[in-house]
Amino acid sequence: MPRRQAAFDDYTSAVPQIIIASTDSDFLDHLIPVLKDAANSRRIPALIQCLTRYSEDREADIERIGLTKHEEFLESVSRLQHVREDTVSLTTEILKLNQSIQASTEKLAEQKGALVNTKAIRQNIADATEALRDSLKVLHAVNHAHDLIRQKNYYSALKSLEDLQNEHLVPILQNRYATQHRLADVIQKSLPGSRKAISEAVMTDLNTWLFRVRETSQFLGEVAFYHTEMRRSRQRKRVEDNQFLANFKLNSSIELVCDESEEFDVLDNEELQVNFTPLFEALHIHDALGQSDRFRAEYAATRRQQKDLLLPSTVELLTDDESSLSSLLEGIAGFSIIEKETMRRVPQLRSAADVEELWESMCGAAISLTSRALNDVGNAEVLLKMKGFIALFVQTMEGWGYSISTLDTFLLTLFDKYAELLKHRFSEDFQEIVSTDDYMPMAINSREEYEKVINVSWFMQSQAVDDVTIGQSLDELLTEKVCRSLVERLSSQYLGQIVQILINLEHFEIACQELEQLLIRARSSSSAGGPLKLNATKEFRNNKKTAEKRIFELVNSKIDDLVDTAEYDWLATAVAPEPSNYMQTLTRYLSNIMNSTLLGLPREIKELIYFDALSHAANKILVGTFIPLHTALPLSPEVQNINSNGVAALALDVQYLTEFVSSLENGQMLRENLDELQQTVNLMESDNHDEFFDISIRNKKYGRVDALNGPVLLEKLPYKRDK
Repeated sequence: MPRRQAAFDDYTSAVPQIIIASTDSDFLDHLIPVLKDAANSRRIPALIQCLTRYSEDREADIERIGLTKHEEFLESVSRLQHVREDTVSLTTEILKLNQSIQASTEKLAEQKGALVNTKAIRQNIADATEALRDSLKVLHAVNHAHDLIRQKNYYSALKSLEDLQNEHLVPILQNRYATQHRLADVIQKSLPGSRKAISEAVMTDLNTWLFRVRETSQFLGEVAFYHTEMRRSRQRKRVEDNQFLANFKLNSSIELVCDESEEFDVLDNEELQVNFTPLFEALHIHDALGQSDRFRAEYAATRRQQKDLLLPSTVELLTDDESSLSSLLEGIAGFSIIEKETMRRVPQLRSAADVEELWESMCGAAISLTSRALNDVGNAEVLLKMKGFIALFVQTMEGWGYSISTLDTFLLTLFDKYAELLKHRFSEDFQEIVSTDDYMPMAINSREEYEKVINVSWFMQSQAVDDVTIGQSLDELLTEKVCRSLVERLSSQYLGQIVQILINLEHFEIACQELEQLLIRARSSSSAGGPLKLNATKEFRNNKKTAEKRIFELVNSKIDDLVDTAEYDWLATAVAPEPSNYMQTLTRYLSNIMNSTLLGLPREIKELIYFDALSHAANKILVGTFIPLHTALPLSPEVQNINSNGVAALALDVQYLTEFVSSLENGQMLRENLDELQQTVNLMESDNHDEFFDISIRNKKYGRVDALNGPVLLEKLPYKRDK
């Protein structure tokens, strides 16, 4: 709360305190409260009265002092008068001196003003000079930066602009009263344009570099392919010296270690040098500009565009010009090598995903273009040439760490096409061979001729291929073309041809078994294990039985024809002096086919054919067929009676046949086929026919004679003997 003013009951004591105040401030300090109190209490007249009374009292005091000390007062006044006179005189002199000083001061002020003006001008000149000097420094820095840009020293130019801003422009701009402020502001606003100019200049140089790289991509790929081919040659030479190294493929760790002494940089050699400096500089500049992300995006877009320009619209597989497959693969290889090397040298610029994406895209495009062009290829040799290009491409890029699974799959597709063309060509050649072959055995007269035949009768695969593909191709080829063509020729009536077809079927069956083992040995490590079976093996085996059956048919047909020429006189009046002509012809025929036509057959097949032929001949001699022009054989219904001379003629022929069979290799076994015929003749020659009806005797002497045929023959004989 404000302090309350003191209230005065009587101003008599307050007035002296006010009057005797030593200073004006004390006087006011005492007077103001009294005035406020008098005004508030409406006692102004009282205050005035007190002041008046005090004044009258003081005047009375002065008058009293003057009356009591008059002389001293007058003396004092006299002295004061003299002092006043001296003071007036002194004042006059002071005034004169003052006028003199004032005149000097005005002159001095004029001189000082002139001096001040001179100093101000000099300061202004100095300030202007300093400002100009500072401005020249700024302009020199600007010019220096632009000179560096013109000299393509972009990073130094960028650093110069940064120094210009930090050392010159920022201090000036921070001082708003600086004389160079406007100039600094103009230059500061121009810096983004200068940095943009540097960025554009760098990108121009980089685009020039990228263009040159794209132009050299194919040559780079060609150099890389040549280097891979040289590595192949060195690896083959090492394998010749050490067969153990054959277990290691190109690009394997062992091969790479063995080839370390042959240093070769496909990017820096006598024929080609790829300088990555423009790329490094561009990346460095954009990183300094804080534009790394934008630069990476623009670089990736540019490489995608270059990839598209690298791929042609079509590929010619039958030419060697720029649109050929080799040129395409060389271009892709060079482009991909640049990408891989860029990723290795500048990991932050190209990611593995970006590089693999471009690689897969180019491989897919190359495969698509090649697949379309394959429709025009009808020569298997062209496919072999393509396979060589692609294999070289695969081995080269595998060495650079690229995935080749897509290309491996396409190689299998290419192999399918190759197998198809080979099958087609083989089918045509085989059909021509089959249609013109006389199916006669090949005569070999010397060891040299035998070696030549062996060398061209079989083959060894030099490279492992996909088991399923080659198995299916071989199966189809052998089954549909080879086996079926041979089987179709089994309708021939010429025994020699059928025998040769059987020999061929036997050879192909063995060849299929060898192929199965060969495919197992050539099976790639990624294939499933276990046995590998060709359906063609079973086909050749089954049709070999068909050929054997056909041989049986032809041989038995010939036997039938010969036996049908038999002219027995069952009621002859004299004993025949020699075997029948048909029997001599029959044995001669069997001997001839055994020693000529059937000679090339395996022993077991020959024995089986002989066994069946003799069994058929024995049965035919007994049963025969109804031929109106000739005399039928014993069991024929047309034969009603047989005398002893007829039996003797038959016995003579059977004995002749038996002796012939006995003279053959394994004759003892083959004679078993004649047991029924021989025992039947013995029964007809027996004097006691009743023995046949005695079970114990019949089983012992005529066990092979048919139980139904025996009585029929005995009924045709003219006599019977009792026991």
